[in-house]
Amino acid sequence: MKSIVFAAAASFALSACVTSSLPTEPPPLVAMEEPTELLDTSGLEASEQPVARGSFTGIEVGDSRTSLDALAGEPEGVLVTAVIENSPADAAGIEVGDLIVEVSAPVPTALHWPSEWRRLEEETEPQGELRLVIDRAGAELERRITTTRRVRPHGAISIERWREERRVGLVVRTATSSEASRAALGAGGGAVIVGMTRESPWRLVGLRYGDLVRAVGGVEVAHPQVLLEAIRAAPEQSMLELEVVRGGQVIAVTAPLSRRDTELKEISIPLLYSMEKARDRKTVSVLLGLVKYESTPAAWKLRLLWLIDFAGGDADRLESLDS
Repeated sequence: MKSIVFAAAASFALSACVTSSLPTEPPPLVAMEEPTELLDTSGLEASEQPVARGSFTGIEVGDSRTSLDALAGEPEGVLVTAVIENSPADAAGIEVGDLIVEVSAPVPTALHWPSEWRRLEEETEPQGELRLVIDRAGAELERRITTTRRVRPHGAISIERWREERRVGLVVRTATSSEASRAALGAGGGAVIVGMTRESPWRLVGLRYGDLVRAVGGVEVAHPQVLLEAIRAAPEQSMLELEVVRGGQVIAVTAPLSRRDTELKEISIPLLYSMEKARDRKTVSVLLGLVKYESTPAAWKLRLLWLIDFAGGDADRLESLDS
């Protein structure tokens, strides 16, 4: 009896000293379906013939977030990545590295995403004036740009994919310039659905592969992360109001959210009983391993007294049917 008590005490002491091996992220959803025909996006822009619209400033923009921590939140402005020589922006003194935080004319508008700047260019008439508030190395400056007529469309947008695996079971990608334009968004805006799990609640309300989510909760999806953040931040058992573009039509959808299912994976009563359950495998051990049982969908094994084994499982043939 003393030896059992000592062993139990040692077991508890050892478990207290061992660092937890619990995962910090949930496992990938195994039921995610991503049609193979939607994986290749290399020819999307080339086949759609984007149309030149609006005005030209000579500014090329990108995401202003430069750290992993910043990527988790909304950008604080739009980063100037290039200024075309002899363009209106060059004449106005815009420099690479400037952060465009606001456009004060024609309507005061805070900027966060590159698509918002591209849409502003497309909606501004040639010879229009844009008054910009920029951040240059921490100093706030104002610059005025008189636009010229655009003769070429915006260049192709880099296509990226994002996965949402906690509340919807969703894969979205960046919209192409033409897709965004047809949805009245700037190039880089919108989120195109290219994957869903079989249990996704968005399947239940009729969302399909290829649908472009234009707005969520009345907020324009200027980047796929706007949609993902809305999903993440929504309260439990809430619904999201979506504007979805399908075949050139805007559809209003009230989309429910779900949550991760849970399962019991391990039970342990030191010295007496333990159970571990993983995907397609279960192990039960009783009385220090005197009885141990393992099973998978294809086989099982029973061990008694550490010496006697019984095992069985699927054969390499089907059962014969009576004629």
